[in-house]
Amino acid sequence: MCRLLAYLGPSILLDYLLYKPEHSLIVQSYQPREMTAGLLNADGFGIGWYHPQRETDPFTYKNILPIWNDINLPQLSRYIESGCVIANVRSATPGQAVDLNNCQPFRAGKILGIHNGYIENFRYSIYKKMRSLLNEKAYLLISGTTDSEHIFALVMHELLTNQKRSLAAATRTALNILADLAASHQIAASANLILTDGHHLIATRFAVDTAIPSLYWLRDDPTLPSAALIASEPLFPGNWNRCPENSLITVGENLEINIYPL
Repeated sequence: MCRLLAYLGPSILLDYLLYKPEHSLIVQSYQPREMTAGLLNADGFGIGWYHPQRETDPFTYKNILPIWNDINLPQLSRYIESGCVIANVRSATPGQAVDLNNCQPFRAGKILGIHNGYIENFRYSIYKKMRSLLNEKAYLLISGTTDSEHIFALVMHELLTNQKRSLAAATRTALNILADLAASHQIAASANLILTDGHHLIATRFAVDTAIPSLYWLRDDPTLPSAALIASEPLFPGNWNRCPENSLITVGENLEINIYPL
């Protein structure tokens, strides 16, 4: 199981998100508290962020090293700042390669996405069926082999099929499809997702026939006023709220938070 982090609010140095908190994403990579599978998140990592002043496509930085072994990241984190950041530390599903194509975040235009969870026996269960559902643009987004990237592509398929549809609606439809596929093939699947367009956050805490990974949200904490955080585990003591099981959470541009059942 991976660990996820997302931030939306005033522009902030990455250092304050990745390193400063007492239970930071760095700490969670080697000492997670709430993982339902695995012991470490040592199979690579990735960070995505948006320019704080200009409307440009987002930036990503990925590595197959454990996040604690990247000697460049501490320096970059004291230089890069953004008002919208997502990050992932990876615990690879057995059999999935540790390479850059399988590192998150995934990107499609201005959309970034990260995933914590799994699809049981993915390669031999619903892999072919999921790919057959994708339109060409969504299909061509896939460069790796993970179930995570295929779930992201399914969301993008729903978004590209109807561009008037919101990212939240596309995510909901994609998870309904995933649930139907998992049920029809009698397999387990879990999908804690965080997606963003740089102005909003969409998150899900969702599973079919398996334990649901942990996910929390926090808004307007004294240490990060006028900001919202979503994370697999609380980064520091505060009024963290556990996301309900089988729910979709949206964070708007004004940081309004809405929670819907899935």
